[in-house]
Amino acid sequence: MVQDLALQRNKYKHLSDDEWRWFLQQVEGRERTADKLPSFAAIEDWWYPVRLSCEQCSSELAARYKASLVSGNRMVDLTGGYGVDTYFMSEQFQHTDYVEQNSELCRIAEHNFAQKPISIHNSTAEDFLNTASLYDLIFLDPARRDSHGGKVFRLEDCTPNVVELLPVLLQHSKRLMIKLSPMLDLTQAVNALSQVTWDIYVVAIKNEVKEVLLLSGGSGQITAIDLSHPKQAFTFTREEEAASEAVCQPGGRSVFCQAQSVYLYEPNAAILKAGAYKLVGERFGLHKLDINTHLYTSETLVENFPGRVWKILEQLPNHKLQITNANVLVRNYPLTAEQLKKKLHLRDGGTEYIIGCRVNGKPTVLLAERCH
Repeated sequence: MVQDLALQRNKYKHLSDDEWRWFLQQVEGRERTADKLPSFAAIEDWWYPVRLSCEQCSSELAARYKASLVSGNRMVDLTGGYGVDTYFMSEQFQHTDYVEQNSELCRIAEHNFAQKPISIHNSTAEDFLNTASLYDLIFLDPARRDSHGGKVFRLEDCTPNVVELLPVLLQHSKRLMIKLSPMLDLTQAVNALSQVTWDIYVVAIKNEVKEVLLLSGGSGQITAIDLSHPKQAFTFTREEEAASEAVCQPGGRSVFCQAQSVYLYEPNAAILKAGAYKLVGERFGLHKLDINTHLYTSETLVENFPGRVWKILEQLPNHKLQITNANVLVRNYPLTAEQLKKKLHLRDGGTEYIIGCRVNGKPTVLLAERCH
């Protein structure tokens, strides 16, 4: 829609060039975020920032989840941005401060938050903290790009530098919440902030990890949750994972031929990102295919497993492949999915799955169908 509209400049000669650009920005913002931020789309006089801010902001679903984890009298968002997290988290506090160094984003926030108990501050996080008082919660979502626009992968390289700023943050807050990119090394980030005990939340939507949250003041537990299936949240500690034992598949590849029914399980993306590789099998009574293959089996179907489940139809190449279309995926396998597809002369599609994986160290190809 916005592309077509951009070609109709002559119909809007009464608008100045600045007004025209603003008009297109509003149309594009609503168009791009209507599904992601439905509450904002329902507000007639809501203002939208530039495309990059719309693309990088939290979804409403993720922002509401963050809000469910905290409450109190006063909070501050030191990296306000578009303000999605500020908006929804503010509903859990009596007063909220929004801090943002970009003056245009502050102007937009001033308009959008006019009916909310939110104060706008055009400042850097560091400067604001110089005069800040005590908050029940400080929230930060550090920018994960360097001065040249390139992506960074260490918490110390983000802006603001939370590792360097941590002592000051602790002076001004009872609790801290830090939002991390899924691309950041989680273990490295926690180690860099080791003077604080963090509860960790790995948040996914439709099996795609969207963000990782660190929340101070807890007991060090880890929660892996897909907000598309919130009742399947998986909570554990690093100590529990370290103490658990992966029961690997008995009998190697032959089990797929001997058993009448074998079900195959892959934990959701949040659990895998959180690192519960052994514990998830232990809790659900499953066998792991291989110590380095994060797929699991059982001879009876386990209900409500937090991830994908298949029924294995046969092991290849025990039988000649009778299908021409399949969904191909590989896990800890010597070929890529594309290479395996080419080797088996398959096209994408259909209801069956071809799964290449290692079982007790041996490359194995399975034909399966989805259970759920």
